[in-house]
Amino acid sequence: MKTILNFVFLIFLVSNTFSQQTKAVKSEDLKSAYDIQDSVMIETRDGAFISAMVVQKKGVSSPRPILFQFTIYVRDKGRDIKSLKEAADNGYVGVIAYTRGKRFSQSEIIPYENDGNDAYDVIDWISKQKWCNGSVGMYGGSYNGFTQWAVCKKMHPALKTIVPYVANRPGMGLPMENNVFINPNYEWSFYVGNNKYLDTIAGNDRQRFRKMQWKWWETGEAYKKMDSIDGTPNRLFQRWIKHASFDKYWQKMAPYKNDFSQINIPVLVFDGYYNDSQNSSLYYVRELQKYNPKTPVYVIIGPYGHFGTQVGGEKELYDYKVDPVALINIKKITYQWFDYILKNGAKPEMLKDKINYEVMGANEWRSASSLDKMTNGFLKLYLTEQKSGSFYVLKDEKPTQKKYLYQEVDFADRQIQNNEYYPDPIIRKEIDTTNGFAFISEPLKESVLINGSFLGEIKASINKKDMDIGVTLYEVMPNGEYFHLSYFLGRASYAKDITTRNLLKPNEVESIPFSNTHLVSKQLSKGSRLLVVINVNKNPFSQLNYGTGKEVSDETIEDAKEPLKVKWYNDSFVKIPIWK
Repeated sequence: MKTILNFVFLIFLVSNTFSQQTKAVKSEDLKSAYDIQDSVMIETRDGAFISAMVVQKKGVSSPRPILFQFTIYVRDKGRDIKSLKEAADNGYVGVIAYTRGKRFSQSEIIPYENDGNDAYDVIDWISKQKWCNGSVGMYGGSYNGFTQWAVCKKMHPALKTIVPYVANRPGMGLPMENNVFINPNYEWSFYVGNNKYLDTIAGNDRQRFRKMQWKWWETGEAYKKMDSIDGTPNRLFQRWIKHASFDKYWQKMAPYKNDFSQINIPVLVFDGYYNDSQNSSLYYVRELQKYNPKTPVYVIIGPYGHFGTQVGGEKELYDYKVDPVALINIKKITYQWFDYILKNGAKPEMLKDKINYEVMGANEWRSASSLDKMTNGFLKLYLTEQKSGSFYVLKDEKPTQKKYLYQEVDFADRQIQNNEYYPDPIIRKEIDTTNGFAFISEPLKESVLINGSFLGEIKASINKKDMDIGVTLYEVMPNGEYFHLSYFLGRASYAKDITTRNLLKPNEVESIPFSNTHLVSKQLSKGSRLLVVINVNKNPFSQLNYGTGKEVSDETIEDAKEPLKVKWYNDSFVKIPIWK
């Protein structure tokens, strides 16, 4: 037995030694397989320097198309170099460049503001290299998605396509949504702005920022004092909150209005129904379809979150078991797209039409020629004052008599929070009905496919000059559970124009339209009902709008002496997009 054990150990030892030698050989082969330039510095037109890396296959002498990423997230020893090698393995030259001030760049780190021009200059440099065949494609998610659109504000002739995943649009989605600043964006400025790489210590210190957030909520300090409460100055936060309007500061960072008319390259967009920045990402698509409908822009969208979209989906999202067919190989589709555009390959099979979306509950993909064509009808439902059990009634007929529901919100009372709109979990046993108003429809007589972004118009009068409102849409399933479909969060004074604040007139009935909601596709079963919850936004997770009409970041609990009094009128309505 001892001899056998020694023999087995010897076999293991030899095998393990061989395995280690094989790994060493493979590692050496892998290293020698690539030509890696990891310390490239590219000068911009205004004299700044951008740090970049270039990876190509060794032994390749002919020029190749380029796959380019431009990002603020520096992970040069891991994910970044891996992605560049993948590009080389697929017959491209991989290039990644980091935003001004990151990695080896000596400039100040200021997200968003210089990225469009800097990415243009990097593309210009790439186009002049001997290993470039004159064609550049860009891809990547979140911030990397934003930089792709940003460089399209002025088109470079070498840029042939972009593939943005869950792209951000500064000023729209983050750090504010429909002109309301959102707290979870606060710590991000430390994460990306504290050093040349990423401040993972600050970025992962959730306890620190939760403590700051709750202290701000409990003390009633002005929103602009958030960093004073934290004890660490936040220069980027202070820079951003000076621009509550979608003004020229935000407009110049990425294409705006007529800028879209000169974008003529094919685009492939990936997004998710539960991506927090969806209204940013789809803003670009809608504006491009509006200003240049001839540009081929494709979308793949399904039941994904912000991070899940970038990996092709997750089996479970916020406790919801995703349809199996929704899980996709996003990397494979991305490379198929680049081969299609840059190498005259076949179009990805998944792109049946311009808009390709997974229908939750049906476990199937459908397609449409545009975002608008996802819908061929609307359910228009009025928010009435009539009771239906613990809810109010959603009716498809406009009330004949004008009446209202009354709500009083005491911003000085920090024991009560209003507006539980966030979709986590997606399916829940109950919803908060302790404040605000919930309106329910009759049971559906047949199955209905909700397809698109819901919209509506709130008719209300208040005793102050402004308020932030939330509108949340649910399916009440036959088993009584609530399926979160979509939501809206926005500031009433910007409802008609996000670029200019128009204060409400106290005690006069105002029309507050809303449309920038989260797109969704969901098969509703027969017997389900629709539920709309409307509320004043008052919680620790975003700015508090006390309604004085002053700059909201300057308001404090001293401005909460008089409660906000709201009359929600029964000719308010929602329009829910459906496919018949």
